[in-house]
Amino acid sequence: MNDTGPTVLQPAAIETESFRIIDSEIGPHRFAETEWPVVRRVIHTTADFELAEKIRFAPGVIDKALTALRGGASIFCDTSMVLSGINKSRLGKLGGNLTCHVADPQVALAAEAAGLTRSTFALRQGVADGCSIFLIGNAPTALFELLRLVEAGEVQPELIVGVPVGFVGAAESKAALLATDLPYISIEGRKGGSAIAAAILNALMIQTEG
Repeated sequence: MNDTGPTVLQPAAIETESFRIIDSEIGPHRFAETEWPVVRRVIHTTADFELAEKIRFAPGVIDKALTALRGGASIFCDTSMVLSGINKSRLGKLGGNLTCHVADPQVALAAEAAGLTRSTFALRQGVADGCSIFLIGNAPTALFELLRLVEAGEVQPELIVGVPVGFVGAAESKAALLATDLPYISIEGRKGGSAIAAAILNALMIQTEG
């Protein structure tokens, strides 16, 4: 009888072996030393090596992000899925906090009255909360609104993880982000998602411990 079960059972060993496979198949040679752990965790989360060709880092963004995290930054999440994917224990040690308003009743009412998306109004509330790190994994309208508020001088982000996924506005919103000099980590094209946004932050938090 053939054994078709997993060959590695311990969680830490599974992650270690996964990273070994990623390193062997692609390697860190095309990325800065501080960028590769982010890229590797994105691939680990998605099993999608194509993302290594599409991920983009603004100059100096890693150092700026680590400084913000070590300073206990307030972090906006565009969906509850992003929120749930973040390592709360690591964030707590850094003194940071999370906010997600997309399910707030007042946000829903305001969005309906204005004929706009809940994500737009949730983003506005995140800015009002004083968030300086923005994790956008699902909603292009949230990313467009953030860029509008930046241009209006209403917010100066210390990190934008702009990786909304989808067919309507996702690629366009990320292209608009990439055209700025803001501190971003993004993925060109349609691909992205909440799991990727959370994975990027988790990878950055691990680096704060170094």
